[in-house]
Amino acid sequence: MVLETKKSTVAYRCPVCGGGVMSVVDTFRLSADMVKLKCECGGSEMVMVKTGDGKVRFTVPCMLCPKPHNFTVSTNLFFDKELFVLPCPYSDLNVAMMGESNHVKAELSRTELKLLDMLEESGAQSLDVFHSEQYLTDPQVLEIVSYMIKELDEEGKLYCKCPEAEEGDYELEMTAEGLKVSCRRCGASKTVPTNSLIQANEFLNADSLTLE
Repeated sequence: MVLETKKSTVAYRCPVCGGGVMSVVDTFRLSADMVKLKCECGGSEMVMVKTGDGKVRFTVPCMLCPKPHNFTVSTNLFFDKELFVLPCPYSDLNVAMMGESNHVKAELSRTELKLLDMLEESGAQSLDVFHSEQYLTDPQVLEIVSYMIKELDEEGKLYCKCPEAEEGDYELEMTAEGLKVSCRRCGASKTVPTNSLIQANEFLNADSLTLE
């Protein structure tokens, strides 16, 4: 009896050099603890991990966002779809794709055209514009900051003046300066600027938020 080895072509676009990175992943390779797909420029990598319940968890670099995105898909989607894409949550740009080789190559080409359109619209001459802290529009910055605040809250990484034994009761308020995070119990607060990515950059790279 010969066991069938399922395969899927996986690809992403490197946010550093802009090149497409592609590789074939089969069931045996995926059964390892971790699979890393690295760009030849050395500036980025996509990580795939098979979870205990048989799914595949991705950590994918993004052309537009300061941090990679995390996705979890079933092995059926990973191996059986002709094309399955993972989009940036804050734009219509697909940051990773998997499936049959020709379909994946076609999607990589489509994303390249999309990036060229973005370059033309911005009047830029190189991919460096995507790394500029001013690239994202204000609404996108607001969405990213709001999302990250909620993630920090869920992870227990929002800190206020409440005693350690008590959990804070947090609320968000949009102000002229940005998103204000306040604790209803102790009154501590902190405003995260959202008027530009330059102002928000320090928070976007933070692992926690302390209210004062």
